[in-house]
Amino acid sequence: MKNWMRRRPKTAVTVTLCVLLLLLAGWRWLGGSEPAQQWKTATVTRTDIESVVTALGTLEPSDYVDVGAQVSGQLTHLYVDVGDTVKQGQLLAQIDASVQQARVDAGLAELEALRAQLQQQQAELQLAQLQFQRQQRLRQADATSEDAFQSARSSLAVTRAQILVLKAQIKQKQSTVDGDQATLGYAKIYAPRDGTVVTLDAREGQTLNANQTAPVLMRIADLSSMLVSAQVSEADVDSLSEGMPVYFSTLGNSKVRYDSTLEQILPTPEEVNNVVLYTARFRVANPEGRLMSGMTAQVFFVEEAARDALAVPVTAVKDGPDGPRVQVLGNKGQPHWQAVTKGVTNRVLVAVTGLEEGQTVVTGKVSQAPAQTEDRRRRGLF
Repeated sequence: MKNWMRRRPKTAVTVTLCVLLLLLAGWRWLGGSEPAQQWKTATVTRTDIESVVTALGTLEPSDYVDVGAQVSGQLTHLYVDVGDTVKQGQLLAQIDASVQQARVDAGLAELEALRAQLQQQQAELQLAQLQFQRQQRLRQADATSEDAFQSARSSLAVTRAQILVLKAQIKQKQSTVDGDQATLGYAKIYAPRDGTVVTLDAREGQTLNANQTAPVLMRIADLSSMLVSAQVSEADVDSLSEGMPVYFSTLGNSKVRYDSTLEQILPTPEEVNNVVLYTARFRVANPEGRLMSGMTAQVFFVEEAARDALAVPVTAVKDGPDGPRVQVLGNKGQPHWQAVTKGVTNRVLVAVTGLEEGQTVVTGKVSQAPAQTEDRRRRGLF
């Protein structure tokens, strides 16, 4: 072989070059010209980070009143409809008051009769006083009998007693008439406050029975302020505290954010599908009336917040022997460990100190590039 190469040096060089070219082509065919990606990376950026508890809530007016009927009868007139804005003292509805009016008229007539009887007794009192005074003078002159004198005195006392009885009866009857007149006034239903009619539970011609429970005719609410009631699971309720920041958006308009403060956590839970839920409530201003009763809200209770903080993905931070650390890529693409201090954390990002904005950190390791793997798969290598 050596002798052959000595005799034919040009042929040996040619064969060697061909072998090298074949090896290079095979290496390229196997994908060797494309270096495998070794690291998954992320850039240290500035952003706002919040640690929140999420919940679903519903909206309702924070201040409302149910308007009911205090008398029974047929609803003859209904002067408002749902959505109408009303003022305090405005006439809302009227109930047939014929029975109440008849009761008031009868009471007034009895009252007049008692007053007439009182006037009669007062006249008889004057007569009884005159007769008694005459009997007193006659007795002093020894011109009348003892029986006549005692009879005149007794008649005067009886008349005075009858007047007292009549005055008491008049007072009692007057109280009854006043009550009947008040009941008659309840036949006209007025708005107890300013607001908007949000529900209407009665219709004209409907017969109302107020003997057992007061029937509700409508609800008047102040829509300038809404109450949000959020259902929080028992696993998250310990993270809440009154006064903490809270914000929400409605399902129909997730781009608009409404901010408020948690006001109350009701102590009595509600169990839904074997899940214990607590109600957290807060109010929010609604000056434009865009929030409506019954809307569903996506609520976020803010436990912690960091504004304009340096942040990296949660997967970039590892627990080291001396505390949290991350792998930072150097200028030559080689990673090195760097200690950091963790701050506010959510499910995606964590605020850190000890890094600089724009640095590249490692979030994971990749054995080979996806494009290379797919190319080899097409070639039947896998």
